[in-house]
This record gives sequence, structure tokens and C-alpha cells, in this order.
Amino acid sequence: MIKLISQKMENQKKISNLFFVMLLILSVSSIAFGQLKTDFYKNTCPNVESLVRSAVRLKFQQTFVTAPATLRLFFHDCFVRGCDASMLLSSPNGKAEKDHPDNLSLAGDGFDTVVKAKAAVDSDSKCRNKVSCADILALATREVVAMTGGPFYPVELGRRDGKVSTLTSVQHQLPGEGFNLDQLNTMFARRGLSQTDMIALSGAHTLGFSHCNRVSKRLYNFSPKSSVDPTLNKAYVAQLKQMCPLRVDPRIAINMDPTTPNTFDNAYYKNLQQGKGLFVSDQILFTDSRSRNTVNLFASNNDAFKQAFATAMTKLGRVGVLTGNQGEIRFDCTRPN
Repeated sequence: MIKLISQKMENQKKISNLFFVMLLILSVSSIAFGQLKTDFYKNTCPNVESLVRSAVRLKFQQTFVTAPATLRLFFHDCFVRGCDASMLLSSPNGKAEKDHPDNLSLAGDGFDTVVKAKAAVDSDSKCRNKVSCADILALATREVVAMTGGPFYPVELGRRDGKVSTLTSVQHQLPGEGFNLDQLNTMFARRGLSQTDMIALSGAHTLGFSHCNRVSKRLYNFSPKSSVDPTLNKAYVAQLKQMCPLRVDPRIAINMDPTTPNTFDNAYYKNLQQGKGLFVSDQILFTDSRSRNTVNLFASNNDAFKQAFATAMTKLGRVGVLTGNQGEIRFDCTRPN
């Protein structure tokens, strides 16, 4: 009896300790993003937003790829080690985050956008070396979303740049194109993002492109029962097979949104209703009844989607941030000081 009571007390102690650790993690995280604010640079670099906007607009005029590339770069950066611009760091031996296979498809225009925006900010003597690369990436991302028709939302600032970037830290940190709803929800929940946030952020696939090697399994080798994924629209299958025939160069690009690939709108969700989600992880949002209502809402109401996207981007921008004396303000976004 005494042994049982002792064991019970030990178990309660373990649960209590675990609960304390979880509370500690949550409180540290909330303290960090609690230090972010939209007017963080009002005294040190008051025109930071207009400086970034001008640089991004110039880059966008040169190539549309600026938009999806910058948006995707921000997402990948925040999901690995938090929003600390560690995805921008280069490694002489190819061992940085950007060198991981999951990041090799990140378009160079996204990186170049941040470098150009950083140069624009630093050209102002008042701002030089005062604004972090992480904040410049967050601002540049808002700009490309707005420039393509998406919401213009306030960006919280005050992030510091990380000093560490390792290839191994990327492993199992980014959602795969074959994920089901549970896998997606688990990965996003770890970063304080809800299912609605996840569905809204998936709407970023209204812009940009992927490659044939990412979708070939759904077209030619889906399962022992069916070579083609049965959730795919038949006309869309024919269209994809034309663009991605067997043994085609796997690097051939295909639009994520077959209807309005250059406009940030809710067409992505309308495509899902018709079986035109490029990835399994896209289409599952409609085929799984637990997420279908949100897809239907966003498909029927562009404003509801834009509002949810803006909310989710603000929450994403708080993930794992370094603030105060943590990290540094990088002089060069591609390497630690």
C-alpha cells in the first residue's frame, strides 16, 4: 500500500514537473514575441517600411518570381529555428539550412530580395546596421503579398538575427507534399498555429510554382490500386500529364494555382473544391471533412480568407523569435558578424 502511494506521488510529481516545463516554454515564447511591436524602429529607423517597400517594388518589377520566392523563404525560415533569418546564412562547406534538400528549391530571387532591401535600409545613415535581416524579410514578405493583391497587414518588428544555421536542424521541420490533415495539424500546432491558421497559410499556394518531380507520384504511381490519385480532377490530370510526361526533366516548373497563378486570391480554395490541388497536402484540406468547411468559407469569401491569412502571418512571424540581447543585427544577411 505504501509502495502504491509512493508510486502515485512520484507520477504526480513527474506530471507536475512536465506541466511546469511546458508553462516555462510558453512563457519564454510569449515574452519574446511580447517584445515585438509595429513601431519598434520609430526612433532608430523611422522610414524602414518605405525603404523596404521601394526596394521590393523595384525587384518585383524585374521579376514576378520575387513574390512567391520571398513568401516561401519567410515560411521556411520561421518553421526552422523560428523567424531569425537563419535560412539566409551561407556555409562554406554546404552545411547550412539553405543546403538541405527541402530548401534547394527555394528560388534565389527570394534571397536577393532581402539582400537588396537590406542594402536600401543601410543606405540611410540613420538606419545602417540597426534593422535585422529577420525583420527585413518579414516586411518584404508583407510587401509581396500586398503587391500581388493580398492583404496589407501590420508587421510586428523587433526580431534579432540568429547566429546558427545547420543542415540537420531542417530535418522533419517542414510539411511534406504528401502530408495528411493530422500530420499538418501536428506540425503547425507545435508552432502555436491552429488548423484555421494552417489552412489560411496553405492559401499562399495561390502564387508560385512547383516542379514535376513533386507531383509525378500522384500522376503515374499513386498506389497499387490506382496509378493516378483518384481525388485529382480528370481534366487536371490530363493537363498535368501534358506538362509533366513520364521521364521529363524533374525541374520543369508547374503553377501551384492553375487558374490565377500571379494573383493573391482565394482561387486556391475554389481549385480544391474541383479536385485541382497540386499536392496531396493541398487536396486533403477539402477531402477531409474536418477541414472542408473552412475551405468552403475561404472559397466563397475572399475577404474572410485575406483576414485569416493576415492573422496567421502575424502569428507565424512570432514563432521562435530572438529579441532583446539575443542574437544580433547582422551586417551582412548571408553571414554572422
